[in-house]
Amino acid sequence: MNTENTKQAESRRLAWRCRRGLLELDIVLRRFVAQHYDGLSTAELNAFDAMLALPDNDFWTLVSSENAQPNNAATLAVINKIKTVHH
Repeated sequence: MNTENTKQAESRRLAWRCRRGLLELDIVLRRFVAQHYDGLSTAELNAFDAMLALPDNDFWTLVSSENAQPNNAATLAVINKIKTVHH
């Protein structure tokens, strides 16, 4: 598989993982990916991947809460970037 096919496959996988049952989260994640995904660092990509494993309500709380306490700097950076497309 060449690099372009790998990139397209990863993009489809990500798009599928960003589809959420919570409409607000679904919309915010689509905007975030369109605006910020390509510029994320490796640490931020790993943090985002971990966040995608969260249940919708937990993920939404992280994104929408002013008092969210993420467990590391990369997660905080991703949350802040998501918030730029949320507000």
